[in-house]
Amino acid sequence: MRYVIKEKFWSWGDDFHIFDEHRNQVFFVDGKAFSWGDKLSFQDLQGNELAFISQKLLSWRPKYEIYRSGELFAELVKEWSWFNKTFTLDVPGPNDYTITGSFWRHQYEFTRQGQPVAVVSKAIWAWTDTYGVEIADGQDDISILCAAILIDQMLHDEKDNAARANITS
Repeated sequence: MRYVIKEKFWSWGDDFHIFDEHRNQVFFVDGKAFSWGDKLSFQDLQGNELAFISQKLLSWRPKYEIYRSGELFAELVKEWSWFNKTFTLDVPGPNDYTITGSFWRHQYEFTRQGQPVAVVSKAIWAWTDTYGVEIADGQDDISILCAAILIDQMLHDEKDNAARANITS
């Protein structure tokens, strides 16, 4: 399945619209404004919450928790590395996703048990904060879409922190 994620330009929180390959909106992500850490509600078009995402603030590495039906379902963790960024989407069981690639260019892939299962690409989308996600059949679309949005959040946070550091020095 192919999706297009577009960040809403003017909003109080970080809001995202998710469209299918025919440009029909299928999901909405409502970012909570004025909260400690990022908090996002992944919803269907009727406003039913399919997942809730919360940034874990007291952690050595950037970490987000994904809840489904009020229960912790998965964690997205930025792995520590000298040269390349790597993320792990830790889901129940031994089938975690490893996410690698060029994150600043939004060109990366999800692998599970060594097999590619999803690709995120900004290359074909010319406008800002819009990127495509292609997910193989049989995968957990919601978890992968949540992770793609969270990686975007982490990159924006890093960019903002670097900009603030340059201003104060």
